[in-house]
Formats: sequence, structure tokens, C-alpha cells
Amino acid sequence: MPAPHISQLAALARRTAPEATHGPTTSADRPEVTRHLIPSAAHPEVTRHPTPSPDHPEAPLRPTLLADRPDATLLRCGSVVAKAHAPDCDAERLAVRLQVAAHPYLRGTVLQPLPVTGPDGLLAPLADGRPATCWPYGRPVSPDDPYAAPWEETARLLARLHSVPAARLPGPVPPMRGPAKAARALTRMRAALTASGAPPFPAAVLAVEHAWALLPPWARDEAPSPRADVLCHGDLHLGQLVRHPAPDGPWLLIDIDDLGLGDPAWDLARPAAWFATGLLAPDLWSRFLGAYRAAGGPAVCPYGDPWPELDVPARALTVQTAALALAKAAPAGRAPDADETACVDACDRMVREARRARTACVLRELAGRPRP
Repeated sequence: MPAPHISQLAALARRTAPEATHGPTTSADRPEVTRHLIPSAAHPEVTRHPTPSPDHPEAPLRPTLLADRPDATLLRCGSVVAKAHAPDCDAERLAVRLQVAAHPYLRGTVLQPLPVTGPDGLLAPLADGRPATCWPYGRPVSPDDPYAAPWEETARLLARLHSVPAARLPGPVPPMRGPAKAARALTRMRAALTASGAPPFPAAVLAVEHAWALLPPWARDEAPSPRADVLCHGDLHLGQLVRHPAPDGPWLLIDIDDLGLGDPAWDLARPAAWFATGLLAPDLWSRFLGAYRAAGGPAVCPYGDPWPELDVPARALTVQTAALALAKAAPAGRAPDADETACVDACDRMVREARRARTACVLRELAGRPRP
């Protein structure tokens, strides 16, 4: 049998799905349906939800599990996706984020939540206390072809999001959670390395820790952001976009758990970090940055060098990515792969550059002193 919160999500999704009113379906609380929610040795015929394709864009109404992680569980039922948010989620702030996502200013930019407890009720508590939400199903980005990914569309969506008049939104709008996620990545790395005994790659761990220490306090979630006037997504990557209506509707941003006020450069930082570490081709980065500027995005200057604004957020996202890579590699008893190593190497370069800069500063100071 599935975990109780999965059964409750299935029931919530089925109640919300418009298809549930057309034709008979089987109760999600009965074993013959709920056993299909989780793949297990006891039920080898069970599979997770298939990746949508032009030939098979829709799924049956029977609930199918999309993801079950410590921080979120997602379950699809026809045209609806139900989500159980993290156990430590701040439900009050999530409620504000949902109101913001549902605001007309964000229509056509962010996928809007579905009512779950009445016309305006966007949040439903599960029995274990976790908040749950429902969303229209959208077709995700294919991970197989980076050149076919919607880089320009993503940039234009960000520019629109960053241009929303934040002062007119329901509130108080909470801070964007990007720096908090970076800090959590370091905590996760440390916990994983402690649990596995001596760090299997001490040089990599030191590089990540030293690069983290070089970041300003706000980027480590130890102080308020210097900017708190722009609505930001907070965790932008290509997995945060879907086409809705599926399969060929316009692209929209999803996942509002980290939405809030902050520095809009943070939303550009992951592609910038990938470009700086060699993981994103220069022409793809140029397409993304050019589309953002052409759409009037306020995170960077409209022309010239964008790195004065992007430098700190891109460094923070590089450290975050490297920390998560080590957190995953250590328990698995494997070395970081090539992409993960590129991020660790970038952390090492940050540390070496900082040392060279400090040395040059000391030498300049000594050169300016009179001889005894």
C-alpha cells in the first residue's frame, strides 16, 4: 500500500480533475488503484508516469506518480497534478505565494494553481500536516536536446516576471528563497559526508567550503538581500517550465515554492554558472541573455558586460551545484562525474583567484610603504 499522503493526494487530484465528472473511475483509496502509485517488487507491473510525447500527450485518469522526494510528492490524475509540499514548508508563506501565482499580473507567465477547497481555496492540508496544492498538467521540457530547449522563451518569461509591479501584489510577499536553497545544499553536503565517514574527496570538499566562505552574507542566506523590490522565481532551471495546455500550449513557469522578492539576477544565475563552467554552450547563453535583454528584463544592464550583476549569484549557484553533487556522490560511493567535477573545479578556481587577489593587494600595500 502507498504512504497515506499519496493516497490523499490521489483523492484530491481526482476530485479536482474535470474528467472525474465524465464516466466512472476507480476510487484512489481502493488497493487495485493505489497499488499502481508506487513501483515495488511486490507489483513489478507498476511503472511511473511515462514521459509525454506528441503521440501520447495525455495520461489515463488513474493516478500516476510523477515524483516522490523528501521535499515534494507529485501525482497526476488526468489533467491535474497534485503536489504535497515539503514537511517543513511554511504554509502561511506558501499561501501568499499561491495568491501571487493566481494574480492576473502573472497570467501567461506562471502556471496558475487550481482551487482545491472552494473558489478561492488554493491550499489543502493533508493528514500529516503537509500542505497540498493542485495544478493543471503541462508538458515538460525534453531533457534530451539542449539546443531544442526553450532558452529564449524562458528568458522572456523571466523578464515578464521581473517586471511585475510587486507592490500591487497580495502580501506581504515573502523573500525569494534562492540563497536559502544554496545554504541548504551546503547543509546537505555536510550531513552526507558526515554520515559516510571520512570525506572520500577531501580536496573537492575544501574547494566547495572555501568558495562558499568567499560569498557575501546575503548570498549565504545570512543577511537580507541588497535588493528586495523585484518578484523572482528563486529556483530557475529548465525543469521549471511546462507547455500548457499540453502538448503544444505556450511555455509557463512552474514551482512557486521559492517565489518572492529579491535580486532578479539570481534567476539568471544558473544558466550563467553553466556558461562560466563550460556546461552551457556560448551560443545558447547568448540566446538566453539576448532574449532577456530584448524583453526589458531588469536583472542586468541592457547592453555591455552583464557580470557585475551576475557574478555573485552565479558563484553561489556554482557552489550550490557542486555541494549537491558531492552530497549525492558520497553516499553512492562514487566519484563526481564530468559535469559535477566541472562545478567543483570552478569552486577551486574561485578560491585560487581570491588568494591571488589578496596576495596582489598585500604586495601593493607593501610597495607603498616607506623603507625603514
